[in-house]
Amino acid sequence: QVQLVESGGGLVQAGGSLRLSCAASGSIFSLNVMGWYRQTPGKQRELVATIAKGGGTTYVDSVKGRFTISRDNAKNMVYLQMSSLKPEDTAVYNCNKYPPQNNYWGQGTQVTVSS
Repeated sequence: QVQLVESGGGLVQAGGSLRLSCAASGSIFSLNVMGWYRQTPGKQRELVATIAKGGGTTYVDSVKGRFTISRDNAKNMVYLQMSSLKPEDTAVYNCNKYPPQNNYWGQGTQVTVSS
């Protein structure tokens, strides 16, 4: 069924890099704009980046120039390359379609950036 499985998170120092991966079931991936979201405890989930089927992207201002979202339509994969990481990037990162489908949220992957 519909599944979104995130991986690639970890603990890094400020200035470091991580590459997150999202394996998506075809039913959610094929026709949708996809996005990466992040959330810290007690805070609202934030849309970080989106990518359309044809490759067009958007980013929240705070990550623009540091993060790159990409997708592989043949493999139903979405990626988030994160560089120049800052402590404020610390969050659980999830992928989903855009706009998000509430029942599609997966387990996410934890990104922790130390100062």
